[in-house]
Amino acid sequence: MKIIEPATPGQFEQYYRLRYQTLRQPWGQPEGSERADDDATAIHAMLVSEDGEALGVCRLHLSAPQEGQLRFMGIRSDQQGKRLGDLLLQYVEARARALGAERLTLQARENAVNFYRRNGYELLEKTHLLFGTIQHFLMAKRL
Repeated sequence: MKIIEPATPGQFEQYYRLRYQTLRQPWGQPEGSERADDDATAIHAMLVSEDGEALGVCRLHLSAPQEGQLRFMGIRSDQQGKRLGDLLLQYVEARARALGAERLTLQARENAVNFYRRNGYELLEKTHLLFGTIQHFLMAKRL
């Protein structure tokens, strides 16, 4: 297993497919909704198996010179519970530090709050409801 930053069209295809399958498809959202307008300026990380199959994805975007935001974190459903998300977080946190970020923020789905707490993130406030059903919470971590 290794973490890569997608660079080829095939890698990006896998990356976005998994982002869709984990974060949009279960709620009946259309293909394409997994993409964001600022994706071109973000750092994308993908955890892949030995045969290059996507197992997890995450995106880092520097929202200010010393602050980054994590978005679109997803682990393939048959790979959850194996602490693969921890590996992705460690990777993007290290990348953020290397770019000068001192703090990371994210919007956690309610079912992921304890995962982020376990990884050192602090719950700041209840925020928006995605798709009318998924409660989100603003969380942050000092790097």
